[in-house]
Amino acid sequence: MRKDITIAAEPRDSRGKNEARRLRARGLTPAVVYGTKLDPVAVAVNPKDVNKILRSNTGHNTIFNVQVTDGAPAPVMIVDWQNDPIKNTLLHVDLKRIDLTRQLSVKVPVHISGDAKGVKLQGGLLEVVTREIEIDCLPDEIPDEFVVNVSELMLNQSVRASEIPLSGSMKLLSPAEQVIAHVVAMKAEAVEAPAEAVAAVAEPEVIKKGKKDEEAAEPEKKKK
Repeated sequence: MRKDITIAAEPRDSRGKNEARRLRARGLTPAVVYGTKLDPVAVAVNPKDVNKILRSNTGHNTIFNVQVTDGAPAPVMIVDWQNDPIKNTLLHVDLKRIDLTRQLSVKVPVHISGDAKGVKLQGGLLEVVTREIEIDCLPDEIPDEFVVNVSELMLNQSVRASEIPLSGSMKLLSPAEQVIAHVVAMKAEAVEAPAEAVAAVAEPEVIKKGKKDEEAAEPEKKKK
């Protein structure tokens, strides 16, 4: 989804770990802007601006503008980013230029609504199998989300990706038969056997031979 957001970026001449540390000390994050057959540009951005977009409803599907110093704003999307595993701070971000006249593939979240009849009336269990689908569409037509109503689902029925209504330039890229959600029967709980029975099976009785039995089992010695 395209948003009326513009974040500032400053060009950076050098790369490497030392330059990245200096940028982070200034409160900036290294980034790269690339795509649309133009040369990649190494820049630095404010991580607060990027995180605000990532945490929005549209997340990394958000199309926004990046402006490098006095240049013209260019529409971009966040296609990759790295966070510090301990501090959870933004370490690097890749920004892809977007041609607003060409279709692109994106993954859109799928949310479930309604109470399935198969759960309320038949005692089934609703399982959500897929939480996003991939579509192809024009940048300005990327939806925030898809909402699937499962109210009419009965036991052993499902909703598949092909049943999600698409509009405008949207085309489904995910497998048409991919299950989004279904109602399944509750699994029967295993009945535990009594402890005594388990012990009897686990420890069979051992019959020891007596001394007389052992002597009887030995072959008779031949008399000389």
